[in-house]
Amino acid sequence: MTAEITSESAAIRAFIDRHFHHFNSASLKDAARGWIDLLEGGHRMFMTMAGAMSTAELGISLADMIRADKLHGMSLTGANLEEDVFNLVAHDFYERVPNYRELSAQDEADLLARHMNRVTDTCIPEAEAMRRIEAEVLKLWMDADAKGERYFPHEFMYKLLLSGVLEGSYQIDPKNSWLLAAAKKGLPLFVPGWEDSTMGNMYAAAVHRGDVKNVHTVRTGIEYMMHLITWYQEMTTDCGLGFFQIGGGIAGDFPICVVPLIQQDLETDVRVWEYFCQISDSTTSYGSYSGAVPNEKITWGKLAPGTPKFIIESDASIVAPLLFHYVLAE
Repeated sequence: MTAEITSESAAIRAFIDRHFHHFNSASLKDAARGWIDLLEGGHRMFMTMAGAMSTAELGISLADMIRADKLHGMSLTGANLEEDVFNLVAHDFYERVPNYRELSAQDEADLLARHMNRVTDTCIPEAEAMRRIEAEVLKLWMDADAKGERYFPHEFMYKLLLSGVLEGSYQIDPKNSWLLAAAKKGLPLFVPGWEDSTMGNMYAAAVHRGDVKNVHTVRTGIEYMMHLITWYQEMTTDCGLGFFQIGGGIAGDFPICVVPLIQQDLETDVRVWEYFCQISDSTTSYGSYSGAVPNEKITWGKLAPGTPKFIIESDASIVAPLLFHYVLAE
């Protein structure tokens, strides 16, 4: 890490140690210390990311975590995979809408007419972001298709970034792109439900048009799970793997199930997750898995009674960078 990051992280840790003693602030500090203890114990960390965290520019702190080897694999939504790249090449064209709660239906239609797709208070420019990326990724899909090759969604994005074809279009400091940092590290990624994303829709359209002949050129979610089985078993041969979850949904539900899958469906012994933390604003209610307390996961064979467990009920765009820098200060 640079001296600048080290100094910033140390200052943030000192602030948290002085001021964060109760409620969600205490949970944040406890979870950060738990992450540090996990790594110091010779274990590794796996992170899941839902919500629009890439559009929230979480990459500014997350990229530092990846470069510092503080996490060792990720599961995320297709939206987070692509939106980090959108931000990388079209940041100057984004528009904030601070008064988004006051927008009328006609205001929203006016944004649509300008091809500005809104995510809460931020509009992603379709032409500068989505269509620019589509043209370059389509070339990769068609080339792989012609050669009879198949890759996972994140592997195509890694190829895109590492090729350098987008470098002339960067509009932020590339060190703030978490996906570029991950590509350079070869970080294992798992993107379940990728079909439910802008790029997934574009891929379906490419197959429908006949630009891509084999629908299986992009590998599937079932193949991601099969890959996760092997990867998890290899990663936990001589150490444990922690589970740090941002948000809920498929990004978290998909990978945490690998443990009972191996134990119950494959009838093979394997470690449960070594640590669990979730940042979420989802509250416990009737049937809400995203809002379920960690102990519920014990009944599913995902966690053990003694697994360190933390819940931070807050906004991840506020909490995660603070927690990351606390860990980076170590």
